[in-house]
Amino acid sequence: MAAWTRFRPRLLDSFDGYDGSRFGADLVAGFTVGVLALPLAMAFAIASGMSPAAGIVTAIVAGLVISALGGSRVQIGGPTGAFIVIVYGIVVQYGAVNLLICTMMAGAMLLAMGLAGLGTWIRFIPVSVISGFTKGIAVLILLSQVKEFLGLEIEALPAEFFGKVEALWAGLPTTNPQSVALGVSCVLLIALWPGRWRIVPSPVVALVAGTVAAAALGLDVETIGSRFGGIPSGLPAFALPSVSFAELGPLFAPAFTIALLGAIESLLSATVADNMIDDRHDPNQELVAQGLANLAAPLFGGFCATGAIARTSTNVRMGGRTPVAGIVHALTLLAVVLMAAPAARYIPLTVLSAILIVVAWKMGEWGEFRELRRYRINYQAVLLATFVLTVIFDLTVAVQAGLVLAAIFFIARMSGLTRVREVALPVGVPSTGTGATTDERPVRLFEVFGSLFFGAANKIEPLLALAEPAHPAKVVVLDLQKLINVDTTGLEMLSTLQRKLARNGKRLLIAGANAQPLSLFSRSGFVDVLGRENLCATVDEALARIGHGEGRQA
Repeated sequence: MAAWTRFRPRLLDSFDGYDGSRFGADLVAGFTVGVLALPLAMAFAIASGMSPAAGIVTAIVAGLVISALGGSRVQIGGPTGAFIVIVYGIVVQYGAVNLLICTMMAGAMLLAMGLAGLGTWIRFIPVSVISGFTKGIAVLILLSQVKEFLGLEIEALPAEFFGKVEALWAGLPTTNPQSVALGVSCVLLIALWPGRWRIVPSPVVALVAGTVAAAALGLDVETIGSRFGGIPSGLPAFALPSVSFAELGPLFAPAFTIALLGAIESLLSATVADNMIDDRHDPNQELVAQGLANLAAPLFGGFCATGAIARTSTNVRMGGRTPVAGIVHALTLLAVVLMAAPAARYIPLTVLSAILIVVAWKMGEWGEFRELRRYRINYQAVLLATFVLTVIFDLTVAVQAGLVLAAIFFIARMSGLTRVREVALPVGVPSTGTGATTDERPVRLFEVFGSLFFGAANKIEPLLALAEPAHPAKVVVLDLQKLINVDTTGLEMLSTLQRKLARNGKRLLIAGANAQPLSLFSRSGFVDVLGRENLCATVDEALARIGHGEGRQA
């Protein structure tokens, strides 16, 4: 109930001071993004193994829900390139109907994540993992577009990487030169389109110019009409996908993959938008909206959607500053479908593949590979492992492996930063006598620095030698002022040290413990075992309590 009371879309906060000039800016931005979203939505859907109509429906329904109920002022939602590989694999393995069920299951997961306040947790995923799988997805998108771009006569591409490469290699002799020429022309047009004319998006220019050129020259290329029969002039009727509960089990893993990727990409897009408009989105509210969008889109024949970085950035650059622009974007798409659906049958699939190739190329940000030499081997290993596993296996395996690698490297790094070193006793604290060596002193003082967690708890083990009966040390003082954290494994090592010292008539004192260690000591009962008189605020107090001086002297 508390989570529902926090449910507040950013749209409700956007009308304070809203006037005609703001609406005009939102209207222009929303219309521009809506026109841009049309070819992208169709291209993403076709590459995912779905009909172009499914992509448009997703952009309309999900885009409307995300803008109206989301936690970002400028987020634009819809189908994205990141989902292509995942969706295509689900369609090939389970069928299009089960994809809709997967999408709704992912929507429920996203909704639960948002209500549980897990939006901030997504930010804990390392940049190296995100960069690695993003580049891997870009490679797979490029690979998936080779068939359409070259006009190859391949009945169906396998979802598996090596099978796809083998099928494309076998189909190369069927390359259509006309398709290649049209595709290259569209890629060059998009890449060279002047920035000062950005009010007309280059993919839209390529879509119109490529379609007109193919029709005027009578090019022998496949079109939306020849493969799909066109797109319907309107949204499909509301319908619940047929669900067989016996089939839900195998769908859980792909649904979780959709939810995880949707959460990552939507919050990453919202963060990019925040930096552009100097704002701060609500990550949990955004996940709630993403969940509702993925629950709603399949009811009209759509599939998974998330925040789209490219369209969101375009929205900001064109002047969009409130969710009204996103709503206009969805309504623009709906108007285009209602009025111009018959013309879509003439769009060549080669043109759409050219648009996706440019999207994938920009998505990869390949220059980062050249910059890898500037980073530690840890960062390089995580990024490259995630990249390779995404390409060869799938996103779920890649993210899991990337997170495990990142965790291992983090543990090793934190363990290396944790130190236990002996500190010279202050002046005035006596040793065993004149000329006594350090090892012969009855009082030993150690400073613990860093984090005493399961990966670094072994740093306490050398102190166990002080507890041996034959060792001259009688009192061990641990200075924890520079220790920021102790976990239960670290606590167990401290307990072991205290127990062995006490067993041989020796004493352990702890000084300067910070809030987190103190809390754990208290909750675990370690304070009572140690003895409250042996838990001191400072090293001076600890030394005073054992009767070896009143404090530090300058």
